[in-house]
Amino acid sequence: MNTTLHITIDSETKQKAQLLAKELGLDISTIVRAGLKQFVQTESFSVQKSYRPTPFLEEIIRSARATPDDASGPFDSAEDAIKFLRSRR
Repeated sequence: MNTTLHITIDSETKQKAQLLAKELGLDISTIVRAGLKQFVQTESFSVQKSYRPTPFLEEIIRSARATPDDASGPFDSAEDAIKFLRSRR
């Protein structure tokens, strides 16, 4: 049997949580349910944040993926790698 849980939370945290859940393809209720089930199952509570690339780094990654022919390496030696890098100036 299901029941309803009402919680009070500040609107900024709610909005950020909803946005993050949406990015993961989930809704906030699913996130809360999963968290509570894990809490009951493990009898512990832990929080961690995975690191995400900055928008600047995401753009660099997109650019690199869009131009795979511009890739470099592998190199046979450090000297070969240095020669390649110097040729790119």
